[in-house]
Amino acid sequence: MSTRLPAPSLDPSLYSNITNSDLDFFRHAAHTDDSDHQIKQHILTIQAKAYDVCSYPCIRRFAFIRPKIASLPGYKKALELLNTRTDPILVDIGCCFGNDIRKAVLDGWPAENIVASDLRREFWDIGHELFKSTPKSYPVNFVQGNIFDDAFLSFGSGQSEAVPLNTITTLTPLIHRVSAIHTSSLFHLFSENDQLALARRLAALLLPEKGSIIFGQHGARPFKGDRVEAPSFLAAGKGEHADTGLTFEHQYMFCHSPESWRQLWTEQVFGPDQPFRVKVEAELNEEERKDLHHSVAVAGSKFWVMSWSVQIL
Repeated sequence: MSTRLPAPSLDPSLYSNITNSDLDFFRHAAHTDDSDHQIKQHILTIQAKAYDVCSYPCIRRFAFIRPKIASLPGYKKALELLNTRTDPILVDIGCCFGNDIRKAVLDGWPAENIVASDLRREFWDIGHELFKSTPKSYPVNFVQGNIFDDAFLSFGSGQSEAVPLNTITTLTPLIHRVSAIHTSSLFHLFSENDQLALARRLAALLLPEKGSIIFGQHGARPFKGDRVEAPSFLAAGKGEHADTGLTFEHQYMFCHSPESWRQLWTEQVFGPDQPFRVKVEAELNEEERKDLHHSVAVAGSKFWVMSWSVQIL
């Protein structure tokens, strides 16, 4: 049984986490000239609606407004593929509202060559509401499913026949076809064993050519192990959304270190039996978490995130 703490209520004061740069991105992505007050009320309304679907901490602290992808070194490498490949495919796993790939579209990645995926379609639909778009005005294909489910991603049979991206309903048709995979705030939701399983599933999607890349950011530590400084919140769905589809085995978040993360990819995912090698870059940064109450975290405790990329050599 999980002993995670129940999710805290929303705190409008955390809106101060949103920077002017974040608001500039939102205005461009939403094609809006609304006032700051109108935008704030819109974002608060969307936040409450999304938190009722599932109370993830990233929703509570307004992380869905910031295009985290833009700060990742791996993103710049992914964008370079637009100049060296014909119609490269970008996939965002755990896309939530889709704010990161909206940044990619603004930066020139064709929406028709992007696939977004999440466990919950509700978040993707709320993303349309947030950014004032429709499937017609913003034609990124969304596929709903659990990446651990073989019915959603079956990679035992090898590469699938190429089909148009706008027709796929699972990730299986993308095996060995994807040039760039982005996934942030996802790995740290799972146990050590499940993180390895997730890494292997992402690797199966990657186009086995030099330059193909997987990149992202998630919770980490200087040394591999559980984040014991604070219990994790139970990100519970409500009402008809009560079944999150995820199993939390531990009270504390398991975190890799940069060293153990490199070992995972170079020794367990792309090991000696693989026909190619990868370069793994991982950088650890301390993160201020204003959303965590002082009574929850151990006094003086630090929280870390790891920005990383895995690129075929």
